[in-house]
Amino acid sequence: MSRADPNHIVAANVRRLRLARDWSQEVFADRCGLHRTYIGAIERGEGNITLRTLARLAEALECTCEALLCKSHGKVRK
Repeated sequence: MSRADPNHIVAANVRRLRLARDWSQEVFADRCGLHRTYIGAIERGEGNITLRTLARLAEALECTCEALLCKSHGKVRK
C-alpha cells in the first residue's frame, strides 16, 4: 500500500491519535461503538471505511474528519 493511499493515511492518523490518548484498541472501539477487530483492520489500512465510520472515529478522537484524512507530520509510534 502506498503512503499516499487514503486508507494508509487514515490508518496512520487513527493509530497515532489513539496512542496519544493511551487507549487500547478495545477502549477506542468501545468509544466508537465498533468492534475491536474492526479497529485493528482500520489501523492496518484494510478495506474502505464509510464516511459514517470516519465520522464516528473523528468524534471519538475529538478531531475533525479532515484531520484523519490529511497526511500527518508526526510519526506513528510502534
